Amino acid sequence: MVAESYRARVAPYVDRLAKPFLGWSPNQLSGVAVGLAGAAAALAVLVRWTTPLLFLPVGLLIFFAGVFDVLDGAVARRTGKTSVRGDFLDHVLDRYADVLILLGLALSAYANPFLALLALVSLLLTSYMGTQAQAVGAGRLYAGLLTRADRLLILAAAAFLEFDLSLPWPWAPTAPLSRIHLEGITFTVIDVALLYFVIAGQWTAIGRAIRVYRTLPPAT
Repeated sequence: MVAESYRARVAPYVDRLAKPFLGWSPNQLSGVAVGLAGAAAALAVLVRWTTPLLFLPVGLLIFFAGVFDVLDGAVARRTGKTSVRGDFLDHVLDRYADVLILLGLALSAYANPFLALLALVSLLLTSYMGTQAQAVGAGRLYAGLLTRADRLLILAAAAFLEFDLSLPWPWAPTAPLSRIHLEGITFTVIDVALLYFVIAGQWTAIGRAIRVYRTLPPAT
């Protein structure tokens, strides 16, 4: 998945969606995005003691957190309020939102905690390589298998699938916690998403590092 490659195609739709929010400041929209991510994390934790049906609002909250994350940049451009300070704040809040969502899922009892930790490390390294490229003058990097848009879409989809598997469908797992058993391996949909984060995240981080390194002048 490389949602970033569709940025130009969806730009007209994003601009249309941003119209009702032109009276908002980009920082307010960034705050709403991280607030939605925090709410998603809190509900994911509650799943541990309540019901996996809560994964439906978790998925919706993650999805709308992604929508508002896109809107803050669109509104900033439309209203001429782009700034270095705003860009910095946006990246800071994005990282907190990422961490909150992964921590919430890790505590939901539907994710392997060790796998969640590795996924978090990969996620942070991916983002770090992108911003570090900008810091050394190579420009902000968004390329790779695991952009932020990809992460939010995958997590929202995983939450929706966990909700779906918790319903009494004929194909739904009957094991506790909707876990799927395959040739002795037990896993959840969220585990699969986190495993993808680990692999694709490291591939993206290393790829970005190599790409930037090759553009830098050699030491003299």
